[in-house]
Amino acid sequence: MSADDTAKDQPSGPGPTTLWHGRFANAPADALAALNDSLPFDKRMFAEDIAASRAHVSMLADVGLLTDDEHDGIVAALEQVEAEIAGGHMVWAPTDEDIHTAVERRATELCEVAAKMHTGRSRNDQVATDLRLWTRGAIDELTPLVLGLASTLAGRAREAHDAGVRLPGYTHLQQAQPVGLAHHLAAHAWALLRDVERLGEARIRTDVSPLGAGALAGSSLPLDPAATAAELGFAAVFENSLDAVSDRDFVADTLYALAMTGVHLSRLGEELVLWSSAEFGFVTLDDAFATGSSMMPQKKNPDVAELARGKSGRLIGHLTGFLATLKGLPLAYNKDLQEDKEPLFDAVDTVCLVTLALDGLLSTASFNAPAMAAGADDPFVAATDLAEWLVARGTPFREAHAVIAALVREALSDSEASPNADRLTELVAAHPDLGPEAAQRLAPGAAHRSRTSPGAGGPDSVAVQLDRLDAALAAAAGAPGGC
Repeated sequence: MSADDTAKDQPSGPGPTTLWHGRFANAPADALAALNDSLPFDKRMFAEDIAASRAHVSMLADVGLLTDDEHDGIVAALEQVEAEIAGGHMVWAPTDEDIHTAVERRATELCEVAAKMHTGRSRNDQVATDLRLWTRGAIDELTPLVLGLASTLAGRAREAHDAGVRLPGYTHLQQAQPVGLAHHLAAHAWALLRDVERLGEARIRTDVSPLGAGALAGSSLPLDPAATAAELGFAAVFENSLDAVSDRDFVADTLYALAMTGVHLSRLGEELVLWSSAEFGFVTLDDAFATGSSMMPQKKNPDVAELARGKSGRLIGHLTGFLATLKGLPLAYNKDLQEDKEPLFDAVDTVCLVTLALDGLLSTASFNAPAMAAGADDPFVAATDLAEWLVARGTPFREAHAVIAALVREALSDSEASPNADRLTELVAAHPDLGPEAAQRLAPGAAHRSRTSPGAGGPDSVAVQLDRLDAALAAAAGAPGGC
């Protein structure tokens, strides 16, 4: 390290460079400032910071701590600062270590009395308020996007149901039983609806105003936290000032909801990757939502689906990393809590991008019904139906399972010229406990149509399910708070 490098880390001399400069003889070292400054990422909360400051100033005037003229001057200054930032004209100063410092500094330049607007307030309750406002707004903006993807899935499911498209369902990624494509797509829609519920629950816990808690113990001034909460549209007011400034449960709740959404988007993406491969051939992606190869001219790559799968790890990391940050913090505020914003902001941005891209991919994709039906109509996929046919006639299920398993094994190992699948049909038709009537269960589409239990994958059950899904989507879209 050079002498110049060492000098950069030394205090730069006395001067009013921070909101807390009065306690210190020297300004912060450059290394401290670089570590401490959060303006590069928290400036996106400028509208929330100004809204909270405006509400706080109004409350100060209402309780007699500001005159009407002082109130009007500060509010006008705040409005100008908001316009400057929104318009990209704000001149940021080196001493603007966060958005709160920047707004107050610029407002005071415009109106000297704005130095009073921090009366009865700490950056501890200020930042908690800003972040709650931002998170509440982010949930309200993101929820319709998740609902939109669920609605797209429901719409494509309705199309598939009307067209009678069926495919093999899988367990262990092995063909298991036939289901309607509508049933498969609807399964993803139901998962996304749970994500919407989780976002709504996180919003409820976010919707509590901490403004008025001060640094940790409230204030000796006659503050009115209920008034600022009402002006900012919060549903509730903090009960405990220590908890109010240190609580970031709402961030963890939101990160969890977003991580779960990411997991569901990843599972959907994984299936689209598989389905779009030549080996499956179940779906063809629109050119607008696929990429090519720089070397292999024939390629069409499902990058959107792969990124949906890949970014889920990022979302999980944000959640687990932030929980690790929280776990050892004593009450009340600690600077560690500054680490709440970057993971939250990135998680919201990531889910937004992935959701929109997957929505476009699914809206424009073409499903290959013949390829799907070829798998769904394989007689081996109807093996469970044969066992249930025996059960309906009094055979215990374990015995029925053994009978059909033996026939499957014989069909797979038979060396006769006929294809194995046809051989299974022959064996079933010739079996004394089964016969031609049971063999009809192996006809194309028969196993799919037979799945009639509530919530099952057959066409009759799916018709009921889709009506319920539409109703659930409509209810979610009309829920309070946009959730």
